[in-house]
Amino acid sequence: MDGMGNATVLSIHVHPVKAFRAVSLREAAVEPWGLAGDRRWTLIDDGGKVVTQREQPRLALAAAEPLAGGGVRLSAPGRAPLTVEVPEPAVTVPVSVFGTKVEAVPAAAAAHAWCSAYLGVGVRLVHMDDPATRRPVDPEYALPGETVSFADGYPLLITTVASLDALNALIAEGRAGDEGPLPMNRFRPNVVVAGTEPWAEDHWTRIAVGEVVFRAPKPSGRCVVTTTDQATAVRGREPLQTLAAHRRIGGKLLFGQNLVPLSPGTIRVGDPVRLLDQPASGTPAVGRS
Repeated sequence: MDGMGNATVLSIHVHPVKAFRAVSLREAAVEPWGLAGDRRWTLIDDGGKVVTQREQPRLALAAAEPLAGGGVRLSAPGRAPLTVEVPEPAVTVPVSVFGTKVEAVPAAAAAHAWCSAYLGVGVRLVHMDDPATRRPVDPEYALPGETVSFADGYPLLITTVASLDALNALIAEGRAGDEGPLPMNRFRPNVVVAGTEPWAEDHWTRIAVGEVVFRAPKPSGRCVVTTTDQATAVRGREPLQTLAAHRRIGGKLLFGQNLVPLSPGTIRVGDPVRLLDQPASGTPAVGRS
């Protein structure tokens, strides 16, 4: 058995600004570096380092509505909304994404001021103007020419309802206190799939989502962001406490599968998800997410 059952796409999500709240879509165009409009914007600190919910959990409460042409409309508690247009790619600044240096284009000064006022620290909003050339996928798991936006490491993240149900059952068995069940938005996926067996995605190597083919280089190693309630920005211990007890492989706490597109197209809610290769056997490959 391949564990796929009657797998279908349950939901699709993009994050126009990295670390901001997700936007749910009925369909999305798949570009080589990820879903159209996903994580093309990010915040950076005064040293050029990417700012995420790791450092600023309040980003979970900020929203970025995608606009025609690639701009975004920012909103957050206590702040009047602000429309930010895509900047002209005349001047770039260096950005550090988990140690990888990337060039990006600064937004207008008003965007920097808006984001800094919300967080209470100095940050700048920047845009990836050319995702085809700016940032390669982790070379340990990449094929030649593969690139990614400001996502943590790979163009897409896919998760399954069955695995979340299995994880929540483990949390219920072992938790001290009441932190479950957890919603899927803790894991900030691009695609959520229903109809598989639990943990089937660990061993995927190549799948089709509707008309689009993807390769699956490695499961996703999870970080402290998953402990942040995306509705309140309050942090707890789960799911990392339970993942550490049951899903620690190669020093990583695994949930979900990374994807790299192998063909263009559009994915839609309700699309079938098919396994194109036999599941890989043995322990899942792990590495930097």
